[in-house]
This record gives sequence, structure tokens and C-alpha cells, in this order.
Amino acid sequence: MINEDELIESLLNNAFAEDIGDGDHTTLCCIPASAKGKAKLLVKEPGILAGVEIAKKVFHKFDPELKMEVFINDGAEVKPGDIAFTVEGKTQSLLQTERTVLNLMQRMSGIATTTNKYVKRLEGLHTRVLDTRKTTPGLRLIEKQAVKIGGGVNHRIGLFDMILLKDNHVDFAGGLENAITKAKAYLKEKNKDLKIEIEVRNMQELEEVMRIGGVDRIMLDNFNIEQTKEAVKRIGGKYETESSGGITFDTLRDYAECGVDFISVGALTHSVKGLDLSLKAI
Repeated sequence: MINEDELIESLLNNAFAEDIGDGDHTTLCCIPASAKGKAKLLVKEPGILAGVEIAKKVFHKFDPELKMEVFINDGAEVKPGDIAFTVEGKTQSLLQTERTVLNLMQRMSGIATTTNKYVKRLEGLHTRVLDTRKTTPGLRLIEKQAVKIGGGVNHRIGLFDMILLKDNHVDFAGGLENAITKAKAYLKEKNKDLKIEIEVRNMQELEEVMRIGGVDRIMLDNFNIEQTKEAVKRIGGKYETESSGGITFDTLRDYAECGVDFISVGALTHSVKGLDLSLKAI
């Protein structure tokens, strides 16, 4: 397993290193070290706010004397003109943390806003929206946090917290039965308690998995609506079901109405537009 606190710490170290380098010479040349200031996080676009807790970590790590007053928390709906928080302390510290805070919050708020849009599309149904591993390298933890803030569900954090036998694993392993048998043997040998999910590409593969058994969830990859209905009926609640591949916002509810438990959507994280936010001096 991973240590989330250590990964966030590493992320912030890297963010400061790439932005500040050997010094913020613009700030250092014109702002006295003794100067104090105050800034506000201004919302400029409607959406779901995310990243307030991360902002706290940024400010505290860079300068523990910076003080935040929070007015709007993660997960809240916001509109242009809203002020999420104020932060005050050394002016140099405010200027040097501004871009890191905005980069993280804009990205996270964009993901939370998009996720919430998908979640609302499924209102009244039991189907849940899942994220994927299609994340920005180094930012996965905060991007997946943003999905949860928006009302979605994390599929898995990485390759270590679930076994997901996809088409390439199955083909390289020599077939569905080999892949499932080896996965179960591996978990027993390593004394690990991980869920097993397997991807099927057609009804024939689904029938084979139903015969073999030994999995927790079946992913229906690139099934159309009619095939998904048939597959869900065939599975009959014996395993969790997940639809994946080529599902758009417009077709999302149609797939959910087939009765699947989950729908995984790479678009929650791989191509999201950030929410427009600004950190302005008061």
C-alpha cells in the first residue's frame, strides 16, 4: 500500500521546486521580507469547489505562520463572485504560494465539477460513476480526491490495491481460465486480500467467466446497450458489474438503466478543463 501523506508531501516539494527554483526573484526584488498582506480566493466560474484542504497543506508547508479563514468548503456549489477563503501573513509567502494553490485547486475543482455532472445524470438509479487510472502522473491522489468530492467513486488508486485482469493480461496469460486461476493462486501465496475483477469482450467470454467463477466483478468492455442488458440479466446479481469503454455523457444513463452497478469514465480526469479561480490581494 502507499502512504498518502508522504505522496502529498512529495507532490508539494516538487511543485515548489519547479516554480520557485533558486528564488522568486520578482517577489524578492520588490517586496520587503517584513511586509504583511492578505489575499482572497475568488471564484470566477460556476461549479463544484475542490482543493481547499490541499490549499491548507500548501500554505502550512511553505509558511506555517500563514493563516486561512475558510468560508466555503470542498464539495460546495459555487458561483462567480464567491470568496472561498482568505489567507494572511507574509506577503512574500502569499506571492510564492499563489500559483501552486491555484494550479491544484483549479484542476481539482474542474474534476469535481465534471464528476458531479455525471453523478447528477444518474439520479434515481443505483449505478455509481467510477474514475480510472487515466490521471496526470504525480497528481493521481489529488485528482481521485476531487472525484470523490464531486460525488464519484474511486475505482482503484493504482495497480496495488485490486486485481483487474484486462484483455492484455488475459491474452498474455493464455486465456480467461489461466488468468483467473493464477490470480487466485497468487493471492493465496502472498496472503493478500484483494478483489478480483475481470474484463470480458463479448458474451462468449462472459459465459466462460460465469463457468469458471472466482471473481468479484465483471467488466463489460465496449458492450452496446442491448448486449449490456443481456449480460446483466445473465449475471443475475452473482457478481458486481461494470460498464466501460466508449460511454459518453449522452449514453451514460442508457447504460445505467441496463442495471450495471458501476460505469467507469476516463473523461472525469484525463481531459478536464480547470475551474476559473483567482487569488487576489485584498
